Amino acid sequence: MGGAMKRNTFVAVIVWAACAPGAWAQQAGGALTEKQLHGRQLLAQSCGVCHLPPSLNAKTYGPALNKTSANGNNDIMHTFIMEGTPRMPGFKHYFKPADVDAIIDYVRTVPAPSDTAAAR
Repeated sequence: MGGAMKRNTFVAVIVWAACAPGAWAQQAGGALTEKQLHGRQLLAQSCGVCHLPPSLNAKTYGPALNKTSANGNNDIMHTFIMEGTPRMPGFKHYFKPADVDAIIDYVRTVPAPSDTAAAR
């Protein structure tokens, strides 16, 4: 493989890797509110390390988040985020309640895996 071909392949892989989390975040469509966009940004920055796959078909430490997370109960999800679980730290000293609400609003726009499979 020539030098130019290797360089082009490398650039393509870097661009693809940079876009992969954004592609997951776009599953919900382009009609997000400002609050949901803020929630998406917070999720990517603070929750993505455990809840977003680093690449396609990679496993995550935490469960994938979607509209069915916490059985669709916003109060349960709010408690999980603020107080944590045995496997997840709480964010009550990091996030304001409005930030948690924004994250939840965004997560509720993300289709469940069965929804995305049916859409194909």
